[in-house]
Amino acid sequence: ASVRNAVFAPAFFATPWVLIAAGLMAWSTGRGTVALVFVLAGVVYLVGGQILTIMVNVPMNEALAKVAVPEDRAAAEVIWQAYSPRWQTYNQARTVVSGVTLALAGWGMYLIGRA
Repeated sequence: ASVRNAVFAPAFFATPWVLIAAGLMAWSTGRGTVALVFVLAGVVYLVGGQILTIMVNVPMNEALAKVAVPEDRAAAEVIWQAYSPRWQTYNQARTVVSGVTLALAGWGMYLIGRA
């Protein structure tokens, strides 16, 4: 019913802020490109990961949780078909955003290693 737990919370909520903090630390040591990459990663995840989740997927999940599950399989399928395509679209968008965030963070670490 819920993924909110001691592992999920820091991984989900702290990620953009840790990336932005890493960018600020890189900036303070004169690594402008590294800073930009980490800050960009943080902003991408904040907007495309967290805000998208909070604004779209969470309300959809909460609305679905309020729907009574019908005994009839066909009626349940109608509910699922109305819900699933939109949710999947946004879930796939979040997946792409997470991949871009990971790639940017990896690039930032690569750039630090090259310095």
